[in-house]
Amino acid sequence: MNKSSRVFVPGPVIVGAGPSGLAVAACLKDKGVLSMVLERSSCIASLWQLKTYDRLRLHLPKQFCELPLMGFPTEFPTYPTKQQFLHYLESYAQMFEIGPRFNETVSHAEYDKVIGFWRVKTVGKKLEETEYVCRWLVVATGENAEAVVPEIHGMEDFGGDIKHTSYYRSGEEFTGKKVLVVGCGNSGMEVCLDLCNHSAKPSLVVRNTVHVLPREILGQSTFGLSMWLLKWLPVRLVDRFLLIVSRLMLGDTARFGLDRPELGPLEHKNLTGKTPVLDVGTLAKIKSGDIKICPEIKKLKRHTVEFIEGKTENFDAIILATGYKSIVPSWLKEGDMFSEKDGFPRKPFPNGWKGECGLYAVGFTKRGILGASVDAIRIAEDIERCRNEESCTV
Repeated sequence: MNKSSRVFVPGPVIVGAGPSGLAVAACLKDKGVLSMVLERSSCIASLWQLKTYDRLRLHLPKQFCELPLMGFPTEFPTYPTKQQFLHYLESYAQMFEIGPRFNETVSHAEYDKVIGFWRVKTVGKKLEETEYVCRWLVVATGENAEAVVPEIHGMEDFGGDIKHTSYYRSGEEFTGKKVLVVGCGNSGMEVCLDLCNHSAKPSLVVRNTVHVLPREILGQSTFGLSMWLLKWLPVRLVDRFLLIVSRLMLGDTARFGLDRPELGPLEHKNLTGKTPVLDVGTLAKIKSGDIKICPEIKKLKRHTVEFIEGKTENFDAIILATGYKSIVPSWLKEGDMFSEKDGFPRKPFPNGWKGECGLYAVGFTKRGILGASVDAIRIAEDIERCRNEESCTV
């Protein structure tokens, strides 16, 4: 490939080879539409392969995490491991003959009104530049494109290890150490549990209210049960049921420093996009005192953390379970579909999948793989329809 080249793509260009991008490519292939997938990393599902901890399992039962047109192997457990999920994705890519162009980072994408096509510019591993010209552009870089690292006063003075969960693999390296985990979502909770299991001494910074629910209720997935109840009952009644059962099974979480939001878990999720924590054993460690709850950090000193209420405590390391963000506006130059503020489609689910001039989005629903699969099917159907209509006018 030359230092600079141009490639005309007869089908859609999909940016991102995570589960969302693979789902769209597969749905298009099923309809006879070939696509080109561009991926900045060296592998598919790079977040799962390169930036997740070893003990990770799917938090939802496998039937809610399947991509379109291919289910999980029947021998897989209800909650597949990280390795099993990656095996599923590799098999999925092979089945639909999806061969992404790896190590190509999209630096600029813009619609050319003169020719009626998208111009997508990439930079390769050897800094070679390529411009892809296509009729349809699918943004599949998702909600978790870049780690969110908060600025904490005194970080440079701490002296100990400070790392985001994207660099955390196992609590083994922290055995016997005092570790402060910042963030009480599913990742923060599970990292704390992993640290406990490796004989570390974790503390958890809880900055906001959080809903903690049992992963299963009477042997049934809490998520699956919620989806079933929503077919018959309004959100508020389902929320009330979940809170009553959670209180009976888990107790009053506020007693342990985990205050719940005023809105119920489903209503809160719909309004803010924040997913309830599905407990896999962390709460028992909090109740027993193996995991200590701490308030927000005020500042850091040499191996010391000062909290907002004035107390100080020594720690060997800090793990930031502070999530990820979308970076779509940094490379996609259009002002209508995506918000400059958070990099998400301006229209909420289920209407955020389609923009103007052949622009689409998948994996931004805040509803996990299930939401991405729904959008992938819609996108493939719409592109097939557009292609057929354009063929008829030629």
